[in-house]
Amino acid sequence: MEERLEKTFRFADYPRTMAFVNALAFIAERMDHHPDLSVHHDRCVVALSTHDAGGITANDCIFAARVERLWA
Repeated sequence: MEERLEKTFRFADYPRTMAFVNALAFIAERMDHHPDLSVHHDRCVVALSTHDAGGITANDCIFAARVERLWA
């Protein structure tokens, strides 16, 4: 099984969840590094790994830091 970083972000409602997901999409496109997302009514699960490398790379850590700043 591939090593990855994963975190669940919880929200009050679906519009807030989707706003977060859209912001993540913008970050992903700018970095050309795309996480696996699981989107639900009140939460989004973000999973980061670099499939070609078979695990976590510096890009995953940079992306995770940007997500944490967005969350804050």
